[in-house]
Amino acid sequence: MVSSMAGGLIHDIKLSSVGPGNVTEPDMVHEPSDMNLAMKLHYLKGIYYFGKQAFEGLTTLNMKEPLFILLDQYPDICGRFRRTESGRPYIKCNDSGVRFTEAKCEKTMDEWLDMTKKNASLEKYLTPNQIIGPELAFSPTFLLQYTKFKCGGMSVGLSWAHVLGDVFSAAEFLNLLGQVVAGNKPNRPIKLGQMKSKSTNSESPLKVMEDPLSIKRVGPVGDNWITANNCKMEEFTFNVNATQLSHLQSKLLSNGTNFSPFEALSAVIWQCIAKIRGKSETKVVTISKKSEQNKADGNNQLISFIKADYPIVEAKPSELATLIKNAAFDEGEKIENAIKKDSGVSDFIFYGANLTFVNLEEEKFYEFDYRGEKPIHVSYRVNGVGDEGAVLVLPGPPKNGGRTLMAMLPEKEVIELKSELKREWFMD
Repeated sequence: MVSSMAGGLIHDIKLSSVGPGNVTEPDMVHEPSDMNLAMKLHYLKGIYYFGKQAFEGLTTLNMKEPLFILLDQYPDICGRFRRTESGRPYIKCNDSGVRFTEAKCEKTMDEWLDMTKKNASLEKYLTPNQIIGPELAFSPTFLLQYTKFKCGGMSVGLSWAHVLGDVFSAAEFLNLLGQVVAGNKPNRPIKLGQMKSKSTNSESPLKVMEDPLSIKRVGPVGDNWITANNCKMEEFTFNVNATQLSHLQSKLLSNGTNFSPFEALSAVIWQCIAKIRGKSETKVVTISKKSEQNKADGNNQLISFIKADYPIVEAKPSELATLIKNAAFDEGEKIENAIKKDSGVSDFIFYGANLTFVNLEEEKFYEFDYRGEKPIHVSYRVNGVGDEGAVLVLPGPPKNGGRTLMAMLPEKEVIELKSELKREWFMD
């Protein structure tokens, strides 16, 4: 049991584990895809805030019981990493389970959410912060934290190792958990192409090629799956309501071309950051969004890069939005080949290799239904972001109708970016 965190704001911290209700078949392993291995130094952190009705009267066992059922469908996230003789990581599905944390918060949920508007980094105390390594065989890949607020509300925080799959897979897990709580059987067939008896990969390596622009080679980090930054990074969140969003889209309307909220927001943030960085402004940005294909490996990200051939500061925001809409080059296959070339042992970062914009605006975060209650607010961020920074565009709360931005940027840029956004685009 851990006593407290955040200067006592988070206390009575209790740690335990929870695993599948049934024993997994012996010698079952999961082999992460090349794309998932490219993401292994990143961790997805999600927080779902619920009113007190959702968890009122529940014991620890009550909260764990649905997980026993659901984890039967997820032998991969209950396992632990090993390496093949060549060094490529794989998961031994040995039912070691996921980490389960309970905690209490000294503040009401409203008080806490007000605090996070000024200091978004406080939310790190609502999710477990363990990484994979340095001992792979003892490192859980998925961790949950249930934090009860003074008012009786509850947050469900997750730490999902990106090597398991993308943010859409993480959100799917919680949405399925809600279905199990409601008494429905989870409908998630185990993907036999990824779950199989242990085998060796005999594919021959590809010829030497240049690394894709969307990722950056780092390390090697060995079995400690995180990389250090060259500057201090800071998180901040920014809410854009429906009225502000509509006004922004109308201002960027160009020759009859309508831009999505993601395209419009990414364009103005790209230009604001370019102004802050001055001579070091970035003309290359990376875009991540959901693919229309439902891939078996749990990674449905469509990754592309955009390269401008003119100064970003001098461009019209509508021109940048047009680039984001029409001029992105898909790099998914090149990323997979880069991992395959090195037999899956090299280390890369994706988020923050370039300034990275992540389109999550249509994701169904607010469909996580727990005992008939849906979250009043949802927050996501990424750990392990490189020095160029990343911006996530999420749906705002249903009553708001706008968008929530979560930015992870060099600390020295955050204050200027907040000021620039408010002064140029989102005056209160």
